[in-house]
Amino acid sequence: MNWHELKEESDIKDLLERFGYFHDGCLREMHMWTETYVDEDLSMSVPGKLDTNVKMLFQRQYSNPSAIELLFESVTGIHIIPTPENYDSIIRDATILKCNHNFYWADDSNFHPAKGMENSVSWIAAKKLKWREANDWMGKQNRYGDNE
Repeated sequence: MNWHELKEESDIKDLLERFGYFHDGCLREMHMWTETYVDEDLSMSVPGKLDTNVKMLFQRQYSNPSAIELLFESVTGIHIIPTPENYDSIIRDATILKCNHNFYWADDSNFHPAKGMENSVSWIAAKKLKWREANDWMGKQNRYGDNE
């Protein structure tokens, strides 16, 4: 599975159209990591740059593609809201924007960072955004972590 980097507005539009604006989809999994770590000798490695990265797996009720991964590199902000009890986790329509040298994904097509970071919307912002098809990753099985 090859990664496709988003660079231009046309790349964003192509992905949104290809994945149906995430309609009837769900955020299945998310994995976050940094490049900061403590070595075996207990010394710490700190890169001194934006070092947070996030992978998100989305599935939807349509084919071609049925599932995609988004890879956010150099994350600048993240706000993920769990679905409350007695509500579903279905995404109605999402958006991807490029604004102020950041790529934003949000689970509301009306989201825009200039309007403020709404508390009712899940969103993530990063300096780089890549995507790839993950059609083999349908179903309940966890792909990023242990299935226990």
